[in-house]
Amino acid sequence: MTLSTWLLFLSVSLAAAFSPGPGVLMAISTATTMGARRALYSSAGNALGVFIVATTAVAGLGLLLKTSALAFGALKVAGAAYLIYLGIKAWRHASLVTETAEVAATAAPVATAAEASRLSTFRSGLLVAVSNPKAILFFTAVFPQFMPPDHVDPVRFLLLTSTFTSCTLLSHFFYVACASWLKRSVKQSVARTRLAKRTTGVIFVGMGGALLTLTNRTN
Repeated sequence: MTLSTWLLFLSVSLAAAFSPGPGVLMAISTATTMGARRALYSSAGNALGVFIVATTAVAGLGLLLKTSALAFGALKVAGAAYLIYLGIKAWRHASLVTETAEVAATAAPVATAAEASRLSTFRSGLLVAVSNPKAILFFTAVFPQFMPPDHVDPVRFLLLTSTFTSCTLLSHFFYVACASWLKRSVKQSVARTRLAKRTTGVIFVGMGGALLTLTNRTN
């Protein structure tokens, strides 16, 4: 692969990675509610999910989704259901915010971080990535343009996948840093915390609903 080809792929990857999506929203939400360090677990899970999605797309799942309405519909419903579940969960958590919880969080930030285990945070980021059919279709459409037409080059595949995964992590670090700065700059209150959680919940539900309208453009 020439340097110019790799730079072209890098530009496509950066544009896709920095476009706000479920993974970015989860990183921002986690950084806002549980801290930047905990958001790293969500981002790491999302990065692993991106690698899995890229692998399955190259292995043929992407082609299956493009040709099978049943497979595409099943994954689309599963992905939308998970996003809606995350939205409802965030909304319900917002109703639990009280003055007492705010004081406890101020006095002992470790308690807030303990609301969810590191493993569950990592798993949530992973599931958001692997249950998104848009990501699989993206890799199915983009990767073949940068791979040899007659075979799969493992070295080039690893290079492309590593590049895209790195761009994903970079975008998450950027958004998490912005969310952390905003959290420090804006005085926290019960009302604002509740509003942030509910806004996140609404956006997740909206993304889930939008995912249900996605088509594989083969019909």
